[in-house]
Amino acid sequence: MSKFIQLSNRTSDTKSNLNVARQQGRIPAVLYGIGKDTLSLEVNEKELLEVLRTNPRAILQGKLTDGTTVPVVVQNIQKQSMSGKVLHIDFQHVNMSISMDSKVTIHFAGEAAGVKEGGVLQVEIYEVEVRCMPGNLPTSMEVDISSLAIGDQLLVSDLIFQDGIEVLTDPSTVMIQIKTVHEEAEEPVEVTPA
Repeated sequence: MSKFIQLSNRTSDTKSNLNVARQQGRIPAVLYGIGKDTLSLEVNEKELLEVLRTNPRAILQGKLTDGTTVPVVVQNIQKQSMSGKVLHIDFQHVNMSISMDSKVTIHFAGEAAGVKEGGVLQVEIYEVEVRCMPGNLPTSMEVDISSLAIGDQLLVSDLIFQDGIEVLTDPSTVMIQIKTVHEEAEEPVEVTPA
């Protein structure tokens, strides 16, 4: 189910007004899309961070000041380099009748049998790129890894998505593997007299 987020009109783009808005908990934003006018907006920081925490790639229902609701996705987030505070956000209008490319986060569930045997779990990627209709876009995918033994690996081709979702990430990409721990014998250290 799509989440709603209020997108209010921005009245001024001066640097001082943008800084005041940020101090008051409002983040400057823009909304753009093919065949649509670009709108200068602002969004409540607390509301935005809650949405980003649960699913940064979700299709949101943006409520505009004029009362209309449009489907949008977060396209870009500009953050302050030192503090990580969000400075600006770009939303993109989503045409619900045209397929889109996005990334799906993979959550690995269970404890791999190989880890219990003393192996080391090595995660290579946490997300895959897919193409599908916006209404079919999964928020995330959970994969049970409890059967993986030492030497086993999980490839992108092992993922099973519902019909209508095309995986764009190379199917031979290793997502996760269980490696053997190689302990190297320590060589004696020679101490030279001073």
